[in-house]
Amino acid sequence: MVKFYQQKHSYDYSWNTVSYAFLNRYPNPFATHVLSADTIDHRLDAETGELHITRLLRKTNSIPRWARGIMRGNYAYILEDVVVDRDGGMLVSKTRNITHTRLLKVEEKQTLLADPHNANSTLCKNETSIVSNIGYGLNSRIENFSLSRFSENLNKSRKGMLYVLDLAQRKGLFRQRLPMEQRPEA
Repeated sequence: MVKFYQQKHSYDYSWNTVSYAFLNRYPNPFATHVLSADTIDHRLDAETGELHITRLLRKTNSIPRWARGIMRGNYAYILEDVVVDRDGGMLVSKTRNITHTRLLKVEEKQTLLADPHNANSTLCKNETSIVSNIGYGLNSRIENFSLSRFSENLNKSRKGMLYVLDLAQRKGLFRQRLPMEQRPEA
C-alpha cells in the first residue's frame, strides 16, 4: 500500500532568493547525510525559457536493526529533476531513489512558488509517496518507518534551507529584508 505525505510551508524571502538557496542547499550542517550533489545535465528550453537541471545525489542514513539483513550498504542514489520557470516564479523539483527500489521507492515533489500577495514570501509544498514491495509481510512496517523518518528529515531540510538563506544574506548575495513596518505597501 502506498503511503502519502504532504506538507505546506512558506519562507519569508523572495522567490528569487529561495530558488537560489534551493539550488545551492548542499552542503549545509543540517544535511550531513548528503555526501554529494552532482549536476549531470542542464539545459535552457528556448521556447519556454525554463531551466531544466538533473542532479545525482548520494546520501547515507542509518539503517534500523530490523532492516540490516535486507539492505546491503547504507548509501543511496537519488535522481533529482528540477524545472525553474523564472517568468512564472515557480521551481518544481522531483526526486526519486534509484537504488534499493525493491525495498523502498520514494518519490518527492517540491514546489516553490512566488507568493502572489507578498513579494517577500515564497510558498513551498512537499508531496511524497512511499511504497515498499519487498514482501515477506514487511511492506507496511517499512513504509510506516520511512514515512516517520521522512517527516523528521523534512524538518531538517527546512532548517538547512534557512541556514543557506541566512548565509547568503550574510555574505551579501541578497538585499537585506526590511522589517515589516519599513516595507513599502504593495
